[in-house]
Amino acid sequence: MADYKFRDIEQKWQGYWKEKGTFKAEVDPNRPKFYSLDMFPYPSGAGLHVGHPLGYIASDIVSRFKMLKGFNVLHTMGYDSFGLPAEQYAIQTGQHPAITTEQNIARYTEQLKNIGFAFDWDREVRTSDPSYYKWTQWIFMQLFNSYYDLDADKAVSIDSLVSRFEKEGNASVKAVCDEETPTFSSSDWNGFSEKERQEMLLRYRLTFLAETTVNWCPALGTVLSNDEVKDGFSERGGHPVERKKMMQWSMRITAYADRLLKGLDKVDWSEPIKEMQRNWIGKSIGAEMVFRVKDSDKKIKVFTTRVDTIYGVTYLALAPESDLAAELITEDQRKTAEAYIQVAKNRSERERMSDVKTISGAFTGSYAINPFNGEEIQIWVADYVLAGYGTGAVMAVPAHDERDYNFAKHFGLEIRQVIEGSMENGSFPGKGGLIINSGFLSGLYMKEAMEKAIEFLEEKGIGKGKIQYRMRDAIFTRQRYWGEPLPVYFKDGLPYLIEEKDLPLVLPEVDKYLPTEDGEPPLGRAKDWTYKTADGEYPLELSTMPGWAGSSWYFFRYMDPKNDSVFADKAKTDYWGSVDLYIGGSEHATGHLLYSRFWTKFLFDLGVVSIDEPFQKMINQGMIQGRSNFVYRIKGTNQFVSYGLKDQYDTSAMHVDVNIVYNDQLNLDKFKAWRPDLADAEFILEDGKYICGAEVEKMSKSKYNVVNPDDIIERYGADTLRLYEMFLGPLEQFKPWNTNGIDGVFKFLRKLWNLYHNASGEFAVSDEKASKEELKALHKAIKKMEEDMENYSFNTSVSSFMICVNELTALKCNKREVLEPLAILISPYAPHIAEELWSLLGQAESITNATFPEFKEEYLVESDFEYPVMINGKMRSKISLPLDLGKDEIEKAALADSNVQKWLEGKAPKKVIVVPGKIVNLVV
Repeated sequence: MADYKFRDIEQKWQGYWKEKGTFKAEVDPNRPKFYSLDMFPYPSGAGLHVGHPLGYIASDIVSRFKMLKGFNVLHTMGYDSFGLPAEQYAIQTGQHPAITTEQNIARYTEQLKNIGFAFDWDREVRTSDPSYYKWTQWIFMQLFNSYYDLDADKAVSIDSLVSRFEKEGNASVKAVCDEETPTFSSSDWNGFSEKERQEMLLRYRLTFLAETTVNWCPALGTVLSNDEVKDGFSERGGHPVERKKMMQWSMRITAYADRLLKGLDKVDWSEPIKEMQRNWIGKSIGAEMVFRVKDSDKKIKVFTTRVDTIYGVTYLALAPESDLAAELITEDQRKTAEAYIQVAKNRSERERMSDVKTISGAFTGSYAINPFNGEEIQIWVADYVLAGYGTGAVMAVPAHDERDYNFAKHFGLEIRQVIEGSMENGSFPGKGGLIINSGFLSGLYMKEAMEKAIEFLEEKGIGKGKIQYRMRDAIFTRQRYWGEPLPVYFKDGLPYLIEEKDLPLVLPEVDKYLPTEDGEPPLGRAKDWTYKTADGEYPLELSTMPGWAGSSWYFFRYMDPKNDSVFADKAKTDYWGSVDLYIGGSEHATGHLLYSRFWTKFLFDLGVVSIDEPFQKMINQGMIQGRSNFVYRIKGTNQFVSYGLKDQYDTSAMHVDVNIVYNDQLNLDKFKAWRPDLADAEFILEDGKYICGAEVEKMSKSKYNVVNPDDIIERYGADTLRLYEMFLGPLEQFKPWNTNGIDGVFKFLRKLWNLYHNASGEFAVSDEKASKEELKALHKAIKKMEEDMENYSFNTSVSSFMICVNELTALKCNKREVLEPLAILISPYAPHIAEELWSLLGQAESITNATFPEFKEEYLVESDFEYPVMINGKMRSKISLPLDLGKDEIEKAALADSNVQKWLEGKAPKKVIVVPGKIVNLVV
């Protein structure tokens, strides 16, 4: 048999690709482009496990396939290299995060290169590289210098807004701005001081400073996103997290809410992902109105989608974080209400939103006045009300809202029905709505009652119709060291941008990566962290950008990664355009995708790019789960019982490192060397082996089921790893990793290799004409792969390759006419072996430059048919005949068959029935 030296072959071709720049991508207007993108990783110290490359392998297969189809492909890799883990390691060890990050990136890069991806490594980017984050800072500056013009429905330069203020004030300006922005005239504006003008502009800028309720973790000394908090504790380290108000930078993503919703109709994403985005944005059409507090000049503003149910309001509920809630507590309710608020406000919003079972709240002792009927209604504090959504207050109509109902029932509050009618066959009766039976809205259908109620609010000056979004403006600062510095300095307490020529503003050195003794962020430890201008020296911003900043635009940097003079060459961004295929985990289905889409639309408004949706096609790969192994210790001893015998003893199961288990058989010597306490372990075997138990679980170090791709590559090769990961099942599904099944894939590659070699191991390919059967086997595989690539169904293509190679092996095929296109066909999946075979076939260039074989239907059209020959109702023979034979010729051939003659015993049949393409029936 031929010797398939996979490691030599893989190292050879990886070196060749690097030396020749095989995957270097350049703009080529003469070829169609294809932009293939992977969600780039955070380089952790643990390196890759076999679950991580799943999506990368899939996108690599598509990229290589597109190259064979004549596309100019952009496919590269980079690192989301700012982040809390590196900073926490720096705090513990004193080592600069840049050192840790560099080491981790080197490890990731080595592992990725070993798998043989068709990446243009010259385009690699790192978010923590100053040459990269210079442009992240530049985007921030453009946002600061822009506002959202509702008439133009786009971002516009803040200078044009200043010009309008100078000429006409802001009364006629339709723009996204802070609530309660005062109206002023041109003379007012021109009379404002510099400080007053800058404060007013902050109300309009797309990135702005504002006091915001955040998740503050004192132990980590930083603000955490909702994703980083679980059950009131930080996910990293398990430290307590409290809700507090802090001055933070925010991004006015809400300005783009409607465009973000509409844009979902233009992209080819799965419906569940689109729905997650729609729910996160949460568009609601309703009304905003004011309730006056009894015996007070205070007012409570609420937003409701059902103002027609106003007569069913039996209480108001405020968020625990609300300043107003604390002010409205009366003395007789103070002890109970304040104790409740202290606990409730420190639960994260995500936790409170997901917790539908816990019902908690407190009565403030104060009352509000229903503006429609003058009725007094109680004011409560409830944790199901969120400070950041709507107005932070809810008008509760328990009969028509589940959470209001559960709260009212729990506290014994009134539940009042205000509508009648019922849903019939999924639609409202009458002319489009339920009938209202309360107040001056009685007798009206729901839609009419809504309109009339809003008219009443506007006439009285206590409310208006409004569109509300669940999505909030995005908090854009973290009190951390290892992140992008904001290009902002402060003068008279107000923010100003540094000059563009001074970008990048590079992270300074600090003595520790902790907050200062005064509680300032770590940058407060830097010496001379100031900015010099013509009129003085001013302090720079001490907070850094969040992790999502650099990852919101990296796909543009790949198009022009070395450009230091402009964000990106317009000709290049125009050519590469949107990402054609984006593969990544569903954990980024909301935050990352929304922020990336937001920044893309903003850059589109600026004219910097010509697309307003970054990702046309997106696939979320499923997770590869671990397959854990277990050994069974006899309690109180150091004896271990094999799986099949464990029920005979009193045992406890223990996870064991899967890397010392092969096909569920434990390597006893390696087990003893695994831990000091196991050195004297004894074993009770079955059939001379120790068989382990197994269970599918999440892949994690604590379960000792992490499989390192390096180990698989060393033992079986990168091509085996690539094929096996695809063979495990559909890309989008969760599936368990099982090293036991990898042998079959490795044997397939050896069988493929042997097709091109003779029994002596010599390369032996014939130029003889291929048979119909050989061409049929090949073209079945060509057709299947093309269909699968359309559907991104990779596992079924691997199966078709196996079938094809088995059929060709059985046919002893060694024909160039078949084996040359077969190498091309398999090359996207197993590129190293394909390159080697292509070279042995006498080809001078990389197989990447080949043309994908053309499928020909004619090779799958059957020209012969195997006729069953029946004699007196029993099948006695089979004969293969051309399908175009006539009945007489079929009959003659059947009667001439030796098996038929034997059964006829020299007798002539009484009757012969021939059905062409079906059967021959003889009656004797």
